[in-house]
Amino acid sequence: MIPPIASRFVAGESPAVALEHVRRLNDRGVEGIVNLLGEHYDDRADAEADADEYLSLIDDLSNSELEACISVKPSQIGLSVGEEAFREILERIVDYGAKRDVFVWIDMEDHTTTDATLGAYERLARKHDGGVGVCVQANLKRTREDVERLADVPGKVRFVKGAYDEPADVAYTRKEEVNRAYRELLEYAFEHYDGGIGVGSHDPEMIDHAISLHDEYGTDFEIQMLMGVREDAQYDLAEEYEVWQYLPYGTRWKSYFYRRVMERKENLWFAVRAIAGR
Repeated sequence: MIPPIASRFVAGESPAVALEHVRRLNDRGVEGIVNLLGEHYDDRADAEADADEYLSLIDDLSNSELEACISVKPSQIGLSVGEEAFREILERIVDYGAKRDVFVWIDMEDHTTTDATLGAYERLARKHDGGVGVCVQANLKRTREDVERLADVPGKVRFVKGAYDEPADVAYTRKEEVNRAYRELLEYAFEHYDGGIGVGSHDPEMIDHAISLHDEYGTDFEIQMLMGVREDAQYDLAEEYEVWQYLPYGTRWKSYFYRRVMERKENLWFAVRAIAGR
């Protein structure tokens, strides 16, 4: 059972609890991106098991009236086993999502996974004429070139700053550099993309920048935030814009929870207050 201190960031351990969280979000005008927790499987059987749960989750979403989709991690569904396993398992999930009309996002992990992830995304997005999205990270120096290449791919692209501790030869390491790159990527996307832009940020300045670009170019976009982070802002923004909350669930919640607590001092203080019983 997930303790209350972690339940701010994790929807629950079972699909049913996660979907009930989605239902509550939908009541507030926010849509859900559901992720089964798990990553870095080096045994294909583990990757296949999570893929099977994703297929079941797709059925649950398709049979409901919920506004939700799913998001998968490459190392969860075979990339740590090998590229061939990853491509085969991802295709099975995306094909089934297309059949059941459930959108599939592909998360991005560290820079060593970028080529395989983008290659699989592009192939499947063209195969299904959309129905799939991918995440790109502004801190990687290569991302501007990737974003330009993906401009005519019929899928969606989620723009994030990047959460991995990458080496300086492949990534910007200073906050101001990453912020500048993020702004420039959004500017390119709003000018050149035909919609399909996911603004994955909790930074009010970046969200405001995206809104101003939307006003200038008229390009469709959505705002994506994590469960447990600036939720009041999510509800407020949803009154005017399309907002999605990324909500993880599953029994492997501990490592995810600790990452959320340590990455922002506000989250750390929340945990301290919870422990203190205040």
